[in-house]
Amino acid sequence: MAFLVSRTTRLHRVFRLGSCVRIQQMQTVCANERRNASTSEEDRRIPKIYTKTGDKGFSSTFTGERRPKEDLIFDALGTTDELSSAIGLAREFCINKGHTFIDQLEKIQCVLQDVGSNIATPLSSARDSQIKKTKFSSQPVIELERWIDSFTEQLPPLTNFILPSGGKSSAALHVARAVCRRAERCVAPIVRSGEADPEVAKYLNRLSDYLFTLARYAVMKEGNAETVYKRPE
Repeated sequence: MAFLVSRTTRLHRVFRLGSCVRIQQMQTVCANERRNASTSEEDRRIPKIYTKTGDKGFSSTFTGERRPKEDLIFDALGTTDELSSAIGLAREFCINKGHTFIDQLEKIQCVLQDVGSNIATPLSSARDSQIKKTKFSSQPVIELERWIDSFTEQLPPLTNFILPSGGKSSAALHVARAVCRRAERCVAPIVRSGEADPEVAKYLNRLSDYLFTLARYAVMKEGNAETVYKRPE
């Protein structure tokens, strides 16, 4: 009997010791997993949106040049960004009205990213690989002309000056058109100096025509009326 009691006691101690070991092992594993998870989270951490590299009023082109922020390059880039934002707002109004051309507006916003890439790569300091990567072709210009012709065929002839009006979609498209004209003015001297592809200026010129035509088309499809200019008495 004493032997059985002694053996039972030893087994109990072994089981207790084993449980402690297992608990300690589990705690160690959990601690390691937490450390690994923490390391993994650090690896996946999103970079901060601010870099502080522009705090002194200078910024970098794609070629690595440091230029003042009021440089023509950055003025054109900022205006092109503003244009894309204006088109994005107009697109939201057009989505609410169920217009079928919203995919065109989204594609234009993507092309404007390419416009910005070309502007941000001044040819005087660009390497061949950078020029190749940011070259702007004539294809987007041709596509805009095709869209303009298609919408124009469906519109009544324009016989008077019209005011930006005819609903939120149309008015927002007119705002985008006005910003586009400004973007074209910003890009013109950069193209003339040979720092950007001429097709960029052509694209912005056609884009303003497209936005004007599209604003009229939106008025027609929504059943609204264009406000005609009348000389004040």
